[in-house]
Amino acid sequence: MDVILLERIEKLGQMGDTVKVKPGFARNYLLPQKKALRANKENQARFETQRVQLEAQNLQRREEAQAVAAKLDGLSILIIRQAGEGGMLYGSVSGRDVADAIKEAGFTVERRQVALDNPIKSLGTAQVRVSLHPEVAVTVKVTVARSQEEAARAAAQQAEPAAVEEEIEIEEIAEDVQADETEA
Repeated sequence: MDVILLERIEKLGQMGDTVKVKPGFARNYLLPQKKALRANKENQARFETQRVQLEAQNLQRREEAQAVAAKLDGLSILIIRQAGEGGMLYGSVSGRDVADAIKEAGFTVERRQVALDNPIKSLGTAQVRVSLHPEVAVTVKVTVARSQEEAARAAAQQAEPAAVEEEIEIEEIAEDVQADETEA
């Protein structure tokens, strides 16, 4: 089935493109969500008359999404879950859990905007992509731990190796400078 896209759809096309999709995808998603029109002469003419208005609306939504992305960028959220001895969770952390945690942090995000390919099934840190607009996406750091204290210890351990590496580099530079001075 051929449809005219009314907005950019990831992995499908840009606004105004006429693309061929499976009939079920068009009937069940694109047409009811008002993301596309059936491709015929009447709808093509209607789209061309509304094109400027649609592009202006898209530009406004993208600017709003970029403003939110600037605030959301670098956000780190903590999710507390029970886990076994090996660090495997008794349940899993899904996109809904991540969206709820982001909402608690003060941002409005829907579950469908969280792009989590596979549920998180173990303790640790994961990078999750949040798509605020078809053209604007941001990465959020999600830490899954048994408790607040465990998360704080894990964060301290991650920060500690970087500090040790910096100290080693500074010592090596100091040794190089001393060696150069003795040679001269």
